[in-house]
Amino acid sequence: MLQIAGLTVLTLVVVQFVTIVIAHRYAFPRLSWSDVAQQPVLAIISEFLTYIGIAIFMMALVEGKYHVRFWQAMRWNWPRDEWRLLGLGVVTMAVLSTLERLLPVPKSVPFDKFFETTLDAYLTSIFAVSFGPLMEELFFRGFLYPVLARRMGVVWGVILTALPFGLVHAAQFGNAWSAVLVIFLVGIVLTVVRAATKSVASSFLVHVGYNGTLMLLAALATGGFRHLEKIGLVMVRF
Repeated sequence: MLQIAGLTVLTLVVVQFVTIVIAHRYAFPRLSWSDVAQQPVLAIISEFLTYIGIAIFMMALVEGKYHVRFWQAMRWNWPRDEWRLLGLGVVTMAVLSTLERLLPVPKSVPFDKFFETTLDAYLTSIFAVSFGPLMEELFFRGFLYPVLARRMGVVWGVILTALPFGLVHAAQFGNAWSAVLVIFLVGIVLTVVRAATKSVASSFLVHVGYNGTLMLLAALATGGFRHLEKIGLVMVRF
């Protein structure tokens, strides 16, 4: 588990560096290095490429070392009640958005940059309902939760899986404790679903329902994201 976490950090740093160098040379030659590094599209590309590398590593580890089919080891058991699970994601979003209104959430956070242009908003939204939640569920609910649950029990397994899930998003929201708390609670719901159904595909569907509802509301509220930067909404919890 520590191997995967360390590899993820190292890969992300290397990929981001290479992406910034290439982008500065060919796409943004007139911008400074710091301005290039802050381009949301580059962050999405870097994260996507990092996830690809980590996915390959996880598959090689599981199937090469343990000789078990990857999707079987991840408990990717597709449920029959897909719509109920997607609906649970919608309900989770509605409940936690109500809680969020009661907390001191910052008016402006680093993640707002991902919605400053239409292109960035759409790329972020697509990523938020597809590859992003898929990889997070495979790592947190597929890899991490079973290890913690076996060693510490289900309750601590749920809590200690949700905690790093919340903390890993902290920088996106300016390390605001209120935002991290909300994402931690999302992680609790996702991990409880994984524990109850014994299926990572189930927690993935809830995750997609949560993120997808946020994206849909943003599109409706902003006329297709065209004026999102004027509203200052904080949207996705990948």
